[in-house]
Amino acid sequence: MLLDLHARPFAQPDRQVISQLDWSEVAALWDNNQLGQLHDWLNERWSRLIRDSQLGQQDPEAEFLQALAFAVLALFFTQNQNQEGALLMADDAIMALNKYRPSYLGVAIEPIVGTLQELRPLLCGLAADDPCPLYPFAYPKFQHGLSSQ
Repeated sequence: MLLDLHARPFAQPDRQVISQLDWSEVAALWDNNQLGQLHDWLNERWSRLIRDSQLGQQDPEAEFLQALAFAVLALFFTQNQNQEGALLMADDAIMALNKYRPSYLGVAIEPIVGTLQELRPLLCGLAADDPCPLYPFAYPKFQHGLSSQ
């Protein structure tokens, strides 16, 4: 078998992913607690964004989408009796989202991080399969359309 070793140019990163993001879709899923579907939505766009990027996962927009996905998983896991996973994802999300404060790509970061910081100490010490420590579990609506910083 012969290998084709001719140089091929890298495809340009799919920047249309970012320009075509419809944050109202994210808000609808977030606000209606459809967190499993929202994670899939974010993951699909994250995957497309890094697919051809020379920066790959270090692309700032890709890191941002991944940070949002971590936050979504933390909220999903705590409601589905996976407190160990919720704590891990909350820590990852807080750390990753901090560099995008107060807003990024028009998304308000403060309410998301605030929710996770409020939830985090309640998760500590829970058994992995304990119920959600907050009932009813409510979190701020997804805020978007802000001036990006």
